[in-house]
Amino acid sequence: MKLGEPVLVLNGNYEPLNVCNTRRAMGLVLAGKATVLENGRGVIRTVSRTYERPSVIRLSYMVRRPRPRVRLCKREILRRDDYRCQYCGRKVRRLTIDHVVPRHRGGGYDWENLVAACPECNRRKGGRAPAETSLALRRQPFEPRPTAEYVFGRYTDDIDEWTDYLKGW
Repeated sequence: MKLGEPVLVLNGNYEPLNVCNTRRAMGLVLAGKATVLENGRGVIRTVSRTYERPSVIRLSYMVRRPRPRVRLCKREILRRDDYRCQYCGRKVRRLTIDHVVPRHRGGGYDWENLVAACPECNRRKGGRAPAETSLALRRQPFEPRPTAEYVFGRYTDDIDEWTDYLKGW
């Protein structure tokens, strides 16, 4: 039995909240805190009962939370830049993070100052601004919008039942 498969958790207003595993989703359903909306995976059998194996569940109550933001970390910067060096445009296996305006020159640790760079371009640029070198940015860095497709996109390749719930957000 696969209890580690991802399950999409929707808020009371059908807004995507989170992704949990099947074991956690079944706990919420059995406790009466959620209902199963999509069941494309079959059933879970116990000695005395049979339960639907959920793919999408909806909480029976509203969770109030602030608007989500994409977390600033290396993985998300690489994902935003499509795993390409922002100076030469190559897709290489090992990318580094480069500060467009170096920290010692007042550059901050924020979305608009961090880009993916291959080690060669990062060394060539060094502690200088791109205008002082022959390197130019292929695309201006930006903070990605936390749409449902962006936040939960890595799961949607395998799961078709989620697309209807992720489109509206």
